[in-house]
Amino acid sequence: MTDTTTIDLGPQARIVAGLVAGVPDARLDGPTPCPDYAVGDLLGHLTGLVVAFRDAGRKDLGPTTDTDPGAAAPSLPAGWREELPRTLGELAEAWHDPAAWTGMTRAGGLDLPGGIAGAVAVDELVVHGWDLARATGQEYAPDQAALRASHAFLLASVEDEGRSEIFGPVVPVPDDAPLLDRTIGLSGRDPHWTP
Repeated sequence: MTDTTTIDLGPQARIVAGLVAGVPDARLDGPTPCPDYAVGDLLGHLTGLVVAFRDAGRKDLGPTTDTDPGAAAPSLPAGWREELPRTLGELAEAWHDPAAWTGMTRAGGLDLPGGIAGAVAVDELVVHGWDLARATGQEYAPDQAALRASHAFLLASVEDEGRSEIFGPVVPVPDDAPLLDRTIGLSGRDPHWTP
């Protein structure tokens, strides 16, 4: 994805917001495909990254964009059921502005071209949407444009030397598997994972 390529994050953000609404309180301590995260931790991580990438899209750089996501365990804010859908909408709105995709920005404490930051935001929504759906027993049909962008982003990262700091090892998936399964495999997750 280049600095001139943009994607509408709105459809995928709404899908993730719908998944958030479907999380039962009883599942908050349950496992997720992310070995170190229970469902509540995943929601806390998602809350933090949505705010960080919203601010990165706005070029509103500061504490939210400077924090390394691995610096502390994610905490689930008390009002997450209202806050997360609201900030997902704000994230999509920020990246709807073509200026978000140009120039430089910052996320996770790293300076990034706007187009790369946008690609990361799309990928995070697609992959963590799958994580959340799988962990809570919900159906998941990601936005197809977002899914294609996530797959392209992850495919391009396979040869990146720094990949292991962000993603797990690629899980082999047949070439004729659905695009979602191939994308999830590229993210280092087993597409057949169940709680």
